[in-house]
Amino acid sequence: MANPTEGTFKVASWDETTYRELEGQAKLTRASITFDYQGDMEAKGSSELLMCYGQDGRASYLGLEHVAGKLDGRSGSFVVESQGTYDGQAARTSWSVLPGSGTGELEGITGTGRSVAGHGTEGTFSLEYRRP
Repeated sequence: MANPTEGTFKVASWDETTYRELEGQAKLTRASITFDYQGDMEAKGSSELLMCYGQDGRASYLGLEHVAGKLDGRSGSFVVESQGTYDGQAARTSWSVLPGSGTGELEGITGTGRSVAGHGTEGTFSLEYRRP
């Protein structure tokens, strides 16, 4: 049975560098981002993203995020694979917990989730997970 969780997050830090200029305003970037999660998940996240910005400023991205803290009162960590888009108004990200990445009381965790954030540094998340 899946356990639904939800909450909010804040971007604690964002360090983005361009590694390839493309035609016009398009570019490829790498971003190191940290997050503070609140709600059913009280945790810190550390993410590495590769991003592609188009001429119009919209972007697609993918990456990995290490999440460490408490999920529904259980301590441990896990890694999520993330994929998303930024449409000029909001960033929408889909998550998938990588099998075998759970530690501590979160060992064996699997699941999927999503997050949404506007122009600011805050957003919402939901995660449906299973533990053995």
